Amino acid sequence: MTARKSGSRLETEIERCRSEGQWDKIPELVRQLSAKLISNGKKCSGSSNRSTTDREQEIINCYEKSGDIALLYLQEAEKVSGMQNRSPKPGPTAQDLELGYFLETGLQRAHVIHFKNGNLTRGVGRFREILRAVENRTTQSLRMTIARQLAEILLRGMCEQSYWSPLEDPPTVSPLDDPTRQGHTHSKNYSLSRRPRVYSGENLFCPQENTEEALLLLLISESMANRDAVLSRIPEHNNDRIISLQSASVVYDLLTIALGRRGQYEMLSECLERAMKFAFEEFHLWYQLALSLMAAGKSARAVKVLKECIRLKPDDPTIPLLAVKLCECFAKMVIDMGEKAAEFRAKGYLAIGLVYSLKATDASLRSTQEEYQRKALGAFQRAQSLSPTDHLAAFYLALQLAVSRQIPEALGYVRQALQLQGDDVHSLHLLALLLSAQKHYHDALNIIEMALSEYPENFNLLYTKVKLESMCRGPEEALLTCKHMLQIWKSFYNLTNPSDSGRGSSLLDRAIADRRQLNAMTLPDFSDPETGSVHATSIAASRVEQALSEVASSLQSSAPKQGPLHPWMTLAQIWLHAAEVYTGMSKPAEASACTQEAANLFPTSHNVLYMRGQIAELRGNMDEAKRWYEEALSINPTHVKTMQRLGLILHQLQRYSLSEKVLRDAVQVNSTAHDVWNSLGEVLQAQGNAAAATECFLTALELEASSPILPFTIIPRAL
Repeated sequence: MTARKSGSRLETEIERCRSEGQWDKIPELVRQLSAKLISNGKKCSGSSNRSTTDREQEIINCYEKSGDIALLYLQEAEKVSGMQNRSPKPGPTAQDLELGYFLETGLQRAHVIHFKNGNLTRGVGRFREILRAVENRTTQSLRMTIARQLAEILLRGMCEQSYWSPLEDPPTVSPLDDPTRQGHTHSKNYSLSRRPRVYSGENLFCPQENTEEALLLLLISESMANRDAVLSRIPEHNNDRIISLQSASVVYDLLTIALGRRGQYEMLSECLERAMKFAFEEFHLWYQLALSLMAAGKSARAVKVLKECIRLKPDDPTIPLLAVKLCECFAKMVIDMGEKAAEFRAKGYLAIGLVYSLKATDASLRSTQEEYQRKALGAFQRAQSLSPTDHLAAFYLALQLAVSRQIPEALGYVRQALQLQGDDVHSLHLLALLLSAQKHYHDALNIIEMALSEYPENFNLLYTKVKLESMCRGPEEALLTCKHMLQIWKSFYNLTNPSDSGRGSSLLDRAIADRRQLNAMTLPDFSDPETGSVHATSIAASRVEQALSEVASSLQSSAPKQGPLHPWMTLAQIWLHAAEVYTGMSKPAEASACTQEAANLFPTSHNVLYMRGQIAELRGNMDEAKRWYEEALSINPTHVKTMQRLGLILHQLQRYSLSEKVLRDAVQVNSTAHDVWNSLGEVLQAQGNAAAATECFLTALELEASSPILPFTIIPRAL
């Protein structure tokens, strides 16, 4: 009885302090009351009729009930203040209303207890109830906090299988919840005569999966963060500005997670552009913007942003190393840092070597190619000497030696790279190509099959396997691999070839019997069939092809599907490889059918036009072949294989001068193409220039002796 009276006295004293506005005394009185209640609870908990769970539920109900009443009160108060403001008689404005510490705590406390108890389903449900309530000015900052918290839970704590729509009843049993609490009801255990008003209507958007809902919440939060941004840098606003920046940074970090998962880098970069109002001297936001611009392919803008990042952190060598992918000068910046960037200097030389190597591939003059190759080799050698345990340094040195046709030296360094990292896919691929350059085709095929056992998803390996199988085991085995790639493409992307009316996949079925189990796989980036890399010329050519293909496709019924081009480029590659195998088998009808499948996707691709020229040659129609080759060169003027075939046809038509010019241009583009040198020798011999012809034939023989089954540049070169 004494304890109860003591508790009553403290409660009365608290009420008196509230009415008199003596807020400074209340915390101590509340502490005393809590101590009394806990003491009394320990004395009578053994005799209590209510379980701990019931008490927890009652506490949660009280918090949720108080929160609903607070939301309803604020909605009604804002409604009344709006009516008064429209009347001649002045009244309180909506800005005068405040949520208050206790009510705000009550609104947030219920879901905190749910999460603490392992009941994420109830917690998410409470979040949604608050967010669906009709908004008012007083609760805007609270709603932004809750929206951000819910988005974080959806992104990090909920998978697609455990998601349920906001308009559906939550599941009774959910993998989100503590197993010991499974089966507990998720319905409210209290009633109110009036509940807060919620948004309703027929055309309201409702998310259908967790990332979609998280993105919606984050875009709303971003809008609110931008609207309420504190940008003033005067000292008295410093704390508010820091809080505003921190709140916005969390939203943009979560947007990076949500949009990055979907590959929506274009949209992400646009969001981060809007964050620049917060970003004065803030490295994190500048860096995030730079990364998003790089991922979105906005290289020019990314370089400018990275320069600002370097200004903010001038002693961090990782930033210019990242920028190396876009601009050569940043690699030199790392090298020039000297001992300040000691552990990164090898990476700097590696990066500058890659720049020179790619420039050598793109150069149109043979002398320029050789100069860049010399610089690349020197940079890779410096990188390898600075970091002898880095497998990438050894690998890229081996690759550059291979491109320069120093095959024995390249073999030594690629074996060193494999000793450092035995499962590196690019080193294994390079080893196979080097073995093929030494004409050890069976050994090369064994290496490729071993690599595919570790990396069954690598299409570059599969393309090389098709070439090696054609030579070692016959074209039928190569066609099996083509069908393997085709079936895997369909199973992985779950897409339909726009031209496939049931006949497409049967083209290979008619020629071979499928004897293999197929597994789903991830596909690498699309690369040019001849070089395996995307250079300045091929990038320009691909853009022309894309534009022309879109125009052509708009005029025909078999248009490619809309969306990212990557899957369709990969599919076209598969069909073109199959067409090449059929051409080698002297089967023009089958080769033409496969080429048509690729043409339905990209009707003006220079690779498609080149293959059509090959088929026309196989049928003996030289005039038609010449037209196809000329069309291919109008799209990509530096496609060496097309130049070589056109040069031979012009030679057959006795147009020796023009044939010689085309072949000499091809040699300038790729000085290691032995078949071009051989064709040039034939043309010069026909013109009576025996000495020059002999020199070309000898060059062709020398280059053919070290020529791999596919160009070494099929291996991607990137940091």
